[in-house]
Order: sequence, then C-alpha cells, then structure tokens
Amino acid sequence: MKKSLLFITLLCTAGLLKAQTIKKDTAAKNSTDSLMNTLSAPEKGEPVIATFKATRLILSQTTETVKKKELNFLVIHRFGDIGSSAGGGKTLWGLDNSSDIYIGFEYGLTDNLNIDFGRSKFEQMLELGLKYNILHQKTDESMPVAVTLIGKTGFKTYHTETTMFDDYANRFSYLMQAVIARKISSALSLQVSPIYLRNNIPYPFLAGNEKNIFALSAAGRLKFSKRMGLVVDYVHPFSNYRNNSVDPRFYDGLGLGIEIETGGHVFTINFTNAQAISEFNYINNTQSSWSKGQFRLGFTISRIFDFNKKHKSAY
Repeated sequence: MKKSLLFITLLCTAGLLKAQTIKKDTAAKNSTDSLMNTLSAPEKGEPVIATFKATRLILSQTTETVKKKELNFLVIHRFGDIGSSAGGGKTLWGLDNSSDIYIGFEYGLTDNLNIDFGRSKFEQMLELGLKYNILHQKTDESMPVAVTLIGKTGFKTYHTETTMFDDYANRFSYLMQAVIARKISSALSLQVSPIYLRNNIPYPFLAGNEKNIFALSAAGRLKFSKRMGLVVDYVHPFSNYRNNSVDPRFYDGLGLGIEIETGGHVFTINFTNAQAISEFNYINNTQSSWSKGQFRLGFTISRIFDFNKKHKSAY
C-alpha cells in the first residue's frame, strides 16, 4: 500500500514538474514571439511610400519628388492622330508624326524640394519650376493624404505670330498647382489637383479667350502585378470661352495607359487626346476628340541618376 502511494506521489510530482516546464517554455516562446512581432511591425506614424512610382503619370505630375542629390531624366513623346483624316494607314496610325516631344530634368535640392527644367516641341515652350512635398500621408492615419505644391514659369522662345509678342512679357505664362493624393491600398492610388494657369497674353490667340484659367485634374493608378499598373489621367478647365466655343472646339484632356517599372526606369505607354505635353499648352488648348479618332499613342520614360555619395558607399 505504501509502495503504491509512493509511486502515485512520484508520478504526480513528475507530471507537475513536466507541466511547469512546458508552461515556462510556452511563456518564453510567447515572449519571444511578442518581441519579434514588435520588432517587425511598422512604427506608427511613418510616411506612406510609393503612392505613385514616378513623378508624372500621363498628363499630370504626382506628389512624388526626387530625393536629395538625385536627378530624374524625362523623355516624353506624343505621336500623331491614330484615326481621323490625319491618321490611318498613310501615317502608320500616327507613328510617322510627332505632335509633341518633351525633354526634362528634375533635381532633388532636398528630399522634399525639387527644381525642374524642360523644353517642349509644342510652341517651343521652356519651363522652370519648383516642386515641394509639404505633407506626407502617414501609416497611422494621423495624416490621411499627401500634398505637393508646384509653381512653374513658361516662356515661349519663338513664334511665327511675332506681332503678338510686341511686349516681351507676353511670352511668359505661370502655373500654380496643389496635388493631393492618397494611397488607398497597396494596389490603388488616387489624386486630385486644383490648378491656376495665367497667360500674359491669351493663348490660343483668339478674340474672347481668357488670360486666367482654373482647372481641376484627377488621376489614379491600379496595380495588377508587382511592377505593372493601369493609369488614368483627366483634366477639366473651367472656361466659359471653351465651353461656348464652336470653332475651334475645345475638349477636356483624357489619358489611359499602362505603367511599367523596370529597375531604375519607369516606362508608361499611353493613349491621350491631348497633343501637347506641357500644362501650359494642353490645359487651355486641347482641340482633339476621342470620338473623332483624334487620340494618339505616347510614352514617358523616367530614369533616376543618383549623385549622393552616401548612397553609393552603402553598396
């Protein structure tokens, strides 16, 4: 009897000791998991990154800026009409022609402040501007959107109608813009942008045209793979002259395309009814209609060059 009681006591003691050991191991494991989760979890209040992959979509600029001491080289091209009397097989559906070509540079003075310079074929427009990312969207929703301010000056260096430029100041145009964007999810980003455009002389040179134009643009990107996404870009100028004009007839700019990220390049293939690339030209002078086949193939190539020695030493 005593031997049986002693055996049962030893058995229970062993079971309790084993249970205690398991409990300690489980507690240690849970503590380690909790620590690892804490280390791997993103800190609250961090800026949301890569709302868009590039500084530009089709028509619009995005809230993205080039980082300090980095240079973004841009090549933007628009071909001729795919349809209408100016397109078709005789021009290889517009590929024989170019409605506009833009070469531009964007340099990061700081991570949030860029200086931009570029030239367009359309109206031989030179541009100089500043772009400042004033607010960043935060992961904890303390700031739900990103906001970037843009200020640009345009200058028409040449023009056949030189009588319109008897005053040298008439060659200048000015643009102010606020871009407000939100990354809805890892796949979807949206933005809206109020725009104020001022031409010192109304452009195009038509009676009744306005010098000052307000416009609103909206754009978005929907990713369908790790490196590819669909993009859409639209702008509407608020202009009584354009709403009531019959000859010429003006239209809102609309672009649709596919964005492809390839290492250091971002490549966008698109279709748009806007002939011009610069905001100084397409906002107030889009005379092409999608319904008439007056849309064209275009592309944007963006390539970043890094001149920050600290970045290079990290590799």
